[in-house]
Amino acid sequence: MTINENLEIYCVTNKRVKYLENFLYKLAAVGKDYFPDNYLKSNFDDNIFYKEQYYSELTFHYWFWKNKLKKNENKWIGFCQKRRFWINKDYENQKINGQNFSRIFLTKAQKEWEKYDSIICKPIKINNVKKMKLIKKGLFYVLKKPSIFFDINKQNIKLHFDLHHGNGNLEKAINLLDKNDKDDFYEYVNSRTFYNPHIMFIAKPYVIDNWFNTLFPWLLRCESVFGFKNLKGYETKRIYAYLAERYLSFWFKKYSNTLEWPWSIYENYEK
Repeated sequence: MTINENLEIYCVTNKRVKYLENFLYKLAAVGKDYFPDNYLKSNFDDNIFYKEQYYSELTFHYWFWKNKLKKNENKWIGFCQKRRFWINKDYENQKINGQNFSRIFLTKAQKEWEKYDSIICKPIKINNVKKMKLIKKGLFYVLKKPSIFFDINKQNIKLHFDLHHGNGNLEKAINLLDKNDKDDFYEYVNSRTFYNPHIMFIAKPYVIDNWFNTLFPWLLRCESVFGFKNLKGYETKRIYAYLAERYLSFWFKKYSNTLEWPWSIYENYEK
């Protein structure tokens, strides 16, 4: 395979992924594991590495933005994760394995991207909440609006976030957004039953710069509300990453000309 100069993809990982070490992706290390020298580290120069356990892959995103991004370039730059990858459309429904991943994983900019300046993941639906979970963690919502229990079209992003990452936390964060986005994003999370997941995107550098210039100051303001000390477990420890994930869906659709693209999950951790 030859390097495609028009697309550069960074795979962010907190574990060594040996099967990708000779692939076209640039490997970006976060976390405290040992990584070989060919992995990009994000714990030097201008960085937020000390926040990694709360910010997850955003730790590398911040480092890339501050130290490596050349916003005047015209190529595509993308981010994926150790278990979630962009894939070629022709292989969208094919099972990935150790023999075919190099054909399935996206490595080249596509002709149909020409009219766009950003690519985001195809959305996932979140309005399939189990009734028992609604009773256990969302009884307040059911009592306030009983139709939520039966009408899945009312099981929106805000309800999903409240059930999984702390009741009221998303609304607290939205209140810290700039005026231009506060009302629009609030309407968005209350009216959508799906979002574009995983903080994955491919975009032109100027879009990436605008995104990070909006995202990271907002998350810094959120730290004044959530801090770090009381963030624990799946529910809240990585709340800054969860907030970024929901905001990405809204922001890219509002501020860029974006296209949704297929992605897939694949795990291969060689010893």
